[in-house]
Amino acid sequence: MFEHDQEVVQELLSDNDEFRRLFAKHQDLHKQVCEAEVGAAPMDDLSLVRLKKEKLLAKDRMARILSTYQAERA
Repeated sequence: MFEHDQEVVQELLSDNDEFRRLFAKHQDLHKQVCEAEVGAAPMDDLSLVRLKKEKLLAKDRMARILSTYQAERA
């Protein structure tokens, strides 16, 4: 996630509470989705879809924060 912007991501993780919270949430959701997909944590399809949507919303919000941060620095 955001591989080409690692330096900026690290800055945001240090300086931006919302970004840090979303990053942790995204990691947790990613773990839950992976566990459900391999069968380690059984889950019905609807719950899995909801988790994936929530994960995507977190990633989208982080991308907006990242974009705004980069625009302000330019």
